[in-house]
Amino acid sequence: MDLNLRGKRVLVTGGSRGIGKAIASAFIKEQSIVGIAARNMDELLKAKKELGADIFQTDLTSESEREDLIASFINRYNGIDILINNAGASHGDTVMNTSLQEFEAAMQLNFISAVHLSQLAAYYMKLNGAGSIINIASIYGREAGGHPTYNASKAALISFTKSFSTEIIKDNIRVNGIAPGAVFHPNKIWLERLQKDPDFIKNYSKSRIPAGRLGSPEEIANVAVFLASEKSSWIVGSTINVDGGQSHLNF
Repeated sequence: MDLNLRGKRVLVTGGSRGIGKAIASAFIKEQSIVGIAARNMDELLKAKKELGADIFQTDLTSESEREDLIASFINRYNGIDILINNAGASHGDTVMNTSLQEFEAAMQLNFISAVHLSQLAAYYMKLNGAGSIINIASIYGREAGGHPTYNASKAALISFTKSFSTEIIKDNIRVNGIAPGAVFHPNKIWLERLQKDPDFIKNYSKSRIPAGRLGSPEEIANVAVFLASEKSSWIVGSTINVDGGQSHLNF
């Protein structure tokens, strides 16, 4: 299906690996112009070699670096059509075993950075008369399951998605979100779990996910390109679960 995304200018944060990298790849396959932002230059260079995307090294917890990122993207492409707020991380442990600094760090990366980048990008999208912002949240923004810092920051992101969407749709800018369930890619967390228990993924999938398996980054990416396209023109302010039935909630 041609999603009419050819030539669209797309910025993907956390785009050097995992879900972000798969999203960048999906837009490139749609012949969009894609830039990926991340902190680790080695990972960025690897992604650039594999995907052909432009790269932007940045620390998204820094307000000034977020401003520099958007300015650099605008200078390079003379505008922005699609922003994917994907960068995120899990911090801490239980509430009583997690410092306030770790809660603050989670909010800075998982929530505040997305809010700020959305504000900055929306300014230029307004000038262009259209735009799409997609926030990658989590099913744990709606229910318990992850670390409390992660859950809280993703819940805030889901709420922000709805709030900002109602404000900005009058300018023909759609804001939506995706709430992935358990998605496998060979990151530190999954590899550590497999080292401790080679059957972890099989047992986890059997006990937690009705579909009986983990999701793939590409399955999240497929939803992202759809939400960014005109095919989803009447979807505004929604955060869509993409989880193989893992979520226990009825919304």
